[in-house]
Amino acid sequence: MHPFLKSVLQNAGLVFALVIALVVWILAPWYVLLALAVIAALWMLLSHGGRQAASVSHVGISTLGQRLGASSVVVIGIAGVVAVLVALLSMAEGYRHTVGSTGDASTAIVLRGGSAAEVMSVIDRSLINTVVQAPEIARDASGRPLASPELVVAANLPLRGGAPDEDGSVQFRGVGELAFQVRPNLRIVEGRMFETGRRELIVGKGARRQFAGLEPGQTVRLGSDTWEVVGAFESNDANDSEIWADAEVVATTYRRGSSRASITARLTSADAFKAFKATLDADPRTQVEVSTTLDYFAKQSEGMSKVLRIIGIVVGSIMAVGAVFGALNTMFATVAARAREIATLRAIGFRGLPVVVAVMLETMLLALLGGVLGGFIAWVVFDGYGASTLAGGVGQMTFEFLVTPALLWSGLKWALAIGFVGGLFPAVRAAQLPVTTALRAA
Repeated sequence: MHPFLKSVLQNAGLVFALVIALVVWILAPWYVLLALAVIAALWMLLSHGGRQAASVSHVGISTLGQRLGASSVVVIGIAGVVAVLVALLSMAEGYRHTVGSTGDASTAIVLRGGSAAEVMSVIDRSLINTVVQAPEIARDASGRPLASPELVVAANLPLRGGAPDEDGSVQFRGVGELAFQVRPNLRIVEGRMFETGRRELIVGKGARRQFAGLEPGQTVRLGSDTWEVVGAFESNDANDSEIWADAEVVATTYRRGSSRASITARLTSADAFKAFKATLDADPRTQVEVSTTLDYFAKQSEGMSKVLRIIGIVVGSIMAVGAVFGALNTMFATVAARAREIATLRAIGFRGLPVVVAVMLETMLLALLGGVLGGFIAWVVFDGYGASTLAGGVGQMTFEFLVTPALLWSGLKWALAIGFVGGLFPAVRAAQLPVTTALRAA
């Protein structure tokens, strides 16, 4: 076979094997990867070729300090990729956690039929009266249904720390007196509850952090009226990004009449949801969309979380390409500098596979260091970092970056994948370089 054609076929086979290995690496769970690592370790301990690979690896790793500059290029490049990737994915994870953890399985939300979100829904008074009489809705001590018809509008407020004329959009929710009983996780942390019939606000801790003028005791202008901030609440979910007031006053200010956007109801139990949905579906007067609040908010988080994850993966992939080339250049230079050493080893009986494994292990060790460093930087700098984004086209959602062990593991897998790709081709070149050529070149 012609040498050029043979080289092309070898490289094509190498690329194919590389693609298969990366797919397996990405898709395999941790215990499969652990099993592969154990098998590799046993091979190095028990086989002749493995012991040769371990010997060559020891020599190469022991000289890393002498090549500190070149080795640092690989470590720092991969650390940058992992830090950025984990940071961007932690933004998606934080948003998903904040929105997706809102609500629970024993609370239902009712929207107008065909509506995907509260901002799209309009429920009239007659429909509200019909829904709240469903027997699956829990009652308070006086027999009132624990159901809260609510109105949601977008309001503009100046951003904290922004220019004087720079406004942001906040979700303004009009609620009734049962809103807190429907959501027992909400609690007033400063000031007091607003009074019915008055232009008074209570604000979530996220909205308070994002917008100026929302400290208890201050006044803000919403719509054509001035409102007084009388309290602050905390829920540790999506409601933290909202401001609340009496539903009747909000409806008057924004000319919504007696209609509402949704009904949030506390059910007798989580098991009562199917019966509650069946009751409303069977009544021809109630053409509505019904779901648990947990499912509703989980669906609301899907779109934005997916967009943020795609952004993170795309940016991480672009940076990973640069890191791969950096690793390739470094390891090709390392192989060239060690050409005499490698040729001597092969001349005295070391086979090609141990040489390949030794170069790969050296690169993977540098990648591991880079992955650990990048994950640590992402965790220290970004875990708990506050951010906001538009949610549902209504208002800004505040949330915190969430660096989870799963994301750190993903970042480490990316680092090792970069090291694998960056070390494979130089390793194969080292193993295939003719001994006489290597000795003459050295």
